[in-house]
Amino acid sequence: MTKFTSDRLLLFGATGDLSRRMLLPSLCALDAEGLLDPRIEIVGTARSEIDDQGFRNFAREALEQFLPANRRGGMATFLNRLCYQPLDANTIEGFTDLAAKVGTPQEGLSIFLSTAPSLFEPTIRGLQQSGLAGENVRIGLEKPLGIDLESSKVINDAVASAFPEDRIFRIDHYLGKETVQNLLALRFANLMFEPLWNAAHIDHVQITVAETVGLESRVAYYDDSGALRDMVQNHMLQLLALVAMEPPVSYDATNVRDEKVKILRSLRKVKVAETVTGQYRAGAIGGQAVPGYDDELGKDSDTETFVAIKAHIDNWRWQGVPFYLRTGKRLPRRTTEIVVQFRNVPHSIFSGRSAKMVSNRLVIGIQPSENITLSLMTKVPGLDREGVGLRSIPLEISMPDAFAGPQRRIAYERLLLDLIEGDQTLFVRRDEVEAQWEWIDAIRAGWEEHQLEPKTYTAGSWGPSAAIALAERDGVTWHE
Repeated sequence: MTKFTSDRLLLFGATGDLSRRMLLPSLCALDAEGLLDPRIEIVGTARSEIDDQGFRNFAREALEQFLPANRRGGMATFLNRLCYQPLDANTIEGFTDLAAKVGTPQEGLSIFLSTAPSLFEPTIRGLQQSGLAGENVRIGLEKPLGIDLESSKVINDAVASAFPEDRIFRIDHYLGKETVQNLLALRFANLMFEPLWNAAHIDHVQITVAETVGLESRVAYYDDSGALRDMVQNHMLQLLALVAMEPPVSYDATNVRDEKVKILRSLRKVKVAETVTGQYRAGAIGGQAVPGYDDELGKDSDTETFVAIKAHIDNWRWQGVPFYLRTGKRLPRRTTEIVVQFRNVPHSIFSGRSAKMVSNRLVIGIQPSENITLSLMTKVPGLDREGVGLRSIPLEISMPDAFAGPQRRIAYERLLLDLIEGDQTLFVRRDEVEAQWEWIDAIRAGWEEHQLEPKTYTAGSWGPSAAIALAERDGVTWHE
């Protein structure tokens, strides 16, 4: 692969919600820290009929709303990097005009493509025909990349007709989060964990991605996708792969992704009885009444807004260790966390009522707070006639406190910078995507065969009671 740093960035969907909330603030923050090449020019394109100044005005409003004031240094300089070209992706003339606006990059062009699945093929064709898919062009692809394995292959085939795999950057924004990247450092830069990171010492793993929000502005997309496709297929399976993967030879795109795909291919086919689906009904979040899913949608729907899965990895390291996955909307609090529950000590030398043993637990908080907590057994200070008193206490590392400095980064900052500089380590390879879809499609096929319908749960609760039972049948309690 030829490495080059782009001096042009082309943003599709530049006037959309993702651009307003994430992309433009990320790019401005990078520029304020001097991380963008001084030569780079940023071209926005979308259907909106505005000019360069109109796009700069749009960007200024977005930055003032979504980027803290202390991260907007040099905003005027950043805005001067921006220009805009309207585009109808269904016409070659639109792409010809876009190519003229982009011009001829001296070093290379990076494209961030966020579009509806139906527009991938005409967009790639337009890029080819207008000369925007040459050897010095790389492309970043924002989800959704299909709704199943078959549609994913259609999109990936279309992209591959113009770009080789080493110039395709499939985005999962969770991989841009600091604590997700820190998971690799925690595992492979600390000797103490690796000897214990296996079925002999770990009882089970929990991965929770909980949201308090409902549909918001994603009505059409979400009702066609549901929680399984929206969250489990990408974000949660990537987290699982990072927890379970073998040590890579080195921290680079090929070696890291080779190990992740091995885990994804080792996932055992899930039985229907090992899954729970749910859909929220009216309830309350933070003391405020919220409507049910069908009420928000305006029609009856059998789309799941909650899913819990008991997964297994069939390899030597993880044989017999269940991985409990749980995600849902309208849950009590917004949180993403990984819980690694270690086994009990084989024999306790302590006795007495105050010597109850609690197994060690490692909790990795990803959002909203970034922290790492390890619970350890310690002696309770003081005298006890009945023996040694024990208690489980947490050792906690708060990442913001440990690393005083700039405010928490937007995940897209890391990903956009890596796209511009050509580092694929934190992007998803095609074989990973297809392994993920193959596992997800088998789950959906089981649901359809058994005519499984989502169980209702009250907004503000932790999902259907069946999800609690799924874990408790194994003597496991969800970490809350």
